[in-house]
Amino acid sequence: MAKFYFKYSEKEEKHLVPSRRTIDFLLSYSKSLKVLECQNFKFETILN
Repeated sequence: MAKFYFKYSEKEEKHLVPSRRTIDFLLSYSKSLKVLECQNFKFETILN
C-alpha cells in the first residue's frame, strides 16, 4: 500500500546538513532546559 502514496528514488534523496549555528543553538537550548517532576506534574523551565 505504501507504493501508492510514496515514490522513492535514490537520485531524489537529499542529505540535509545543518549549519554550525543551528547545532550550537540546539546544544545551548538543551543545556539550559530543566525539567522538574512533582507528583504527577512536569515543569519545564529554561534557565536563561
